Order: sequence, then structure tokens, then C-alpha cells
Amino acid sequence: MIISEDGLVLTNAHVLGNATTAEVTLFDGDTRQAVLVGSAPEDDVALMALVDPPPVVPAELGNSADVRVGDSVVAIGNALDLGGTPSVTQGIVSAKDRIIQAPGGLVLENLIQTDAAINPGNSGGPLLNALGQVVGINTAIISDAQNIGFAIAIDAVKPLIEEIKAGGGTIRADQAFLGVSMVAVEDLLDATRSQYGVTVERGVFVTELVPGSAAEQAGLELGDVILEVDGEPVRTPSDVATIIRAMAPGDTITLLVDRGGEVQEIDAVLTERAGTGG
Repeated sequence: MIISEDGLVLTNAHVLGNATTAEVTLFDGDTRQAVLVGSAPEDDVALMALVDPPPVVPAELGNSADVRVGDSVVAIGNALDLGGTPSVTQGIVSAKDRIIQAPGGLVLENLIQTDAAINPGNSGGPLLNALGQVVGINTAIISDAQNIGFAIAIDAVKPLIEEIKAGGGTIRADQAFLGVSMVAVEDLLDATRSQYGVTVERGVFVTELVPGSAAEQAGLELGDVILEVDGEPVRTPSDVATIIRAMAPGDTITLLVDRGGEVQEIDAVLTERAGTGG
């Protein structure tokens, strides 16, 4: 998708592979050359720039933090490379803040799960909310599942865009990794609050642990609510991810956790993202 008037193009890193140039076909059929600005393959994000860009209307980036389960979404892409105009599918947001293991052992996090049909060829295309704003990048499917596709939440991509534009380029495979799927406490259903004894109004609720990750080894449990990371209050999964991104594998972080109404501190030694088993 084109995200700026000067012709910056956002896509998945796996779409480009090792290529440093590509052809971009615009909506009117005009084809332009594009060159690689930089990529973050461990986050499956890449940025390209159109050479001599014509006047373009960029896509509007929304806020994935505002997306709720059940919201209507539209996925746009070039499904199955059938040619012609882009394909469009409609669905809802099925879940947020998913973590999956992609081919090659890559762990992808900050994912929006949707039942809008996503097929090979849709990668790099936008997932749009009802206002036409980009809330995710269509990225992955699970071949043996039905009506399950994944898009990288755009809030997690925005800092990567700025980092790549500033010359940051590739983010290394040894990036620090905690290994939890999370959802803001504010978004919890009353039934979930009751099941896990959640009484706090702010924090991040743990919905899944990656096997072998720092979180699992430290003793975090499903239903825990992370209140603080190294003394910094957290309210959304993006808050946690931002803190972790600034750290290195081997660093120890202290999590202030509410478990069924009891507050405790848990120390976790961050692992390498690509080296996590699961």
C-alpha cells in the first residue's frame, strides 16, 4: 500500500524476499519502478519508494488499538495472482494480539485475526476498518484452518516505518522477546473477568504463552494481568512491546503482575525472538 504522497510503499518483507527493486502497478494500471528503502524481516515489514512517483493519494493509517473484536473489516490484495483489479474480501475482527509461528521458525506477534478471506497474493495489502483506514497488513494464513487469517496490527508497524525511514533497516533476529499474547484489561468481557478474578481496571491481560519463551520460563500464567514493566505502568499490548523492543536478549525485566487479586513481582530473562522454541 502507498502510505505517503512522495510514494513510500509498505508491504511484507516476505513479499520482496532478497529483491531490492520491484515493479508497482498503480490503480490506474500505470507501472512504476520502486527501490527498497529498508526492511525488518523479523517483523515481516518492508518499505519501498517509487522512482519518480506520480501524484498519489496515500492510504490513511488508522489506530489498531481502537479495533474491537466483532468490528467489520475489509482485506484488499491480489489473491492468487489472478490479474486484473485487486480482490476485496469482507469479514470481522475475530481476535487481537495473536502470536503465531510462521514458516522458517519466525515468530510473528501483534496480529489481528480475521475471518475476511486472506489468500496467497494478499500479503502486504491493507486490512481496513469501516472508515477505510488501514488497521493492519495482511500477512499470514493457516493452511489447515478455515476462516482464519492474520494481519500485523498497524500500531506495531508505525514505529518500524519511522525506524526504516531513518536508516534503521533490518531488525536483527536476536531481538529481545518476552513471548506472550495480550489484550488490554479494558477490552475484557465480564465473563473473562469473573473467570480469572480480574478486579483491576488498567493493565494487560495474558491470553497465551509461547512455549519455551521468557514469559513461560518466568512462571507467568494465563489470566495474569501485567500492571508494570520495569516500573513503567502499561495499559495496552503496544505499551509492553515498546518497552521490550528497547531491550536486548539476556536482559532481566521485572513484571508487576496481578494474579487473582494478589499482586506480585516476576523477573523474566528475555530470550532471542527467532530462537524461541514455539
